[in-house]
Amino acid sequence: MSRIISLHNATAGYDGRPQVVGVNLDIDSRDFVGIVGPNGGGKTTLLRVILRLLPTMEGEVCYWNNGKKTDRLAIGYLPQYSNIDREFPISVEETVLQGLNGRKSLFSRFNAEHRQKVMKALEQLQVADLAHNPIRKLSGGQLQRVLFARAIVGEPEVLVLDEPNTYVDQQSEEMMRELIHALNRQCAVVTVSHDVDYIKSVASKIVEVNEKVTIKETF
Repeated sequence: MSRIISLHNATAGYDGRPQVVGVNLDIDSRDFVGIVGPNGGGKTTLLRVILRLLPTMEGEVCYWNNGKKTDRLAIGYLPQYSNIDREFPISVEETVLQGLNGRKSLFSRFNAEHRQKVMKALEQLQVADLAHNPIRKLSGGQLQRVLFARAIVGEPEVLVLDEPNTYVDQQSEEMMRELIHALNRQCAVVTVSHDVDYIKSVASKIVEVNEKVTIKETF
């Protein structure tokens, strides 16, 4: 495995107040990184640092490709459910197409190949029959599966998931976990979860976040 993301002494937070401090973490190409900790402890903050959505106060976040620093990685991101505007007038297909924005030029349109990729992702999440539905008509579990499809449609190098099992039933949760493990054969997975027992059973690295960050390699 090769390193694809590294955090070196990374400190970050909001309004000048650190929420995660001095993080040193290497993420390799087939890692399964589980992030756990109490509510408000900084788990989502750490994800935002990894995604470069939140700048560091100290330290740095580097992306790597074949041992050389790079400005970009193909990252699929499933944000927290509470951050989604369910009333936005957009269909399921259009939502998942957003995951392919990086695969076309800025002003070009999505083509038939892009739409085929979308249908494949929706089929993997067993929601292809909802492709033309507006997202406001979806149940919580259906929307979560659609957002997961958006995260994987671009065949990411890193799959970043913030509480992916929110609002899904047990059958959907098991299906999504099986898909995550299958994808982990081709990409790194970084996931926030409250299910500590699950994370302990599958993660190659466990990151415990409560301002102070502790990293445990499990295998």
